[in-house]
Amino acid sequence: MRERKAARLLVISPSNAVLLFRFVHTTGALAGDNYWATPGGGVEAGETFRDAAVRELREETGIVVERVADSLAERSFPMKLPSGETVLAVEQYFVVHAQNEALSKAEWTLEETRVMADHHWWSAQALRAVEETVFPETLVEMLEQAGVFTPA
Repeated sequence: MRERKAARLLVISPSNAVLLFRFVHTTGALAGDNYWATPGGGVEAGETFRDAAVRELREETGIVVERVADSLAERSFPMKLPSGETVLAVEQYFVVHAQNEALSKAEWTLEETRVMADHHWWSAQALRAVEETVFPETLVEMLEQAGVFTPA
């Protein structure tokens, strides 16, 4: 199984809400899938996870930072791509504190405009109560570990 490395971002607003995008797949191998997930994406050739985090943050949100702190968490799991290929996803998570909740879609790819249907800034209370699918499943625990959310 091919390994796919990705940097994921835990973008935190001034009010300690976390940014999630709603992904809605209408075609391809993931047709019918609908979930919320953190911004982020694949590590490109020659990039480190940290480099990819800075680039993906800019591309998906318009937020520009020089660098990110060390990753907060890492996870590996089998994941099906829109093409139908199953890969071993290796993800590292980075916390970024945004100065406000303004976002830009200016650098979104065509695929991102097709599947990223919405975004929302989630409070700890709202995220704990949500009944929709949220990835990663351990997001609340990651944010508690980072000191963003107070343990319930």
